[in-house]
Amino acid sequence: MNTLSLSPLFRRSVGFDRLNDLFESSLQNDVPSYPPYNVEKHGDNDYRIAVATAGFAEQELDVNVEKRVLTITAGKGERQDDDSVQYLHQGIAQRAFKLSFRLDENIEVQGARLENGLLIVDLLRVIPEEQRPRQIPINGSQRRLTETQSSAETVTA
Repeated sequence: MNTLSLSPLFRRSVGFDRLNDLFESSLQNDVPSYPPYNVEKHGDNDYRIAVATAGFAEQELDVNVEKRVLTITAGKGERQDDDSVQYLHQGIAQRAFKLSFRLDENIEVQGARLENGLLIVDLLRVIPEEQRPRQIPINGSQRRLTETQSSAETVTA
């Protein structure tokens, strides 16, 4: 098995440790195939995760966020099935599962709801004021940085 190291990409960068971890974890082949889910983008800052949870009751599902990791788990309780039931075909999987999604630092979970057999988790990107783009006014009457520095040097000399 070939292993890919991303360390050469990060030799000249500082503070991108989480990005390196994200790349390395995405290269692992343990991607869950059950249950099926969608990650959707609605607009610039609205996201949604829809997980197929047919057969699960609301109290059997858990949605948690810890350290910017959204975790969705489901477990079937003790089944009260009739022993006389014999399945000729059992195609509806109702096994326990755990899905994890790494969230950006600006993503907030707005809520979760169970709708038509889908667990829907709404997410919103909240951009702090200091990270928002802003217009810098052009003012010709302000002194330039070099003029300010040279006048400060003159005063101290």
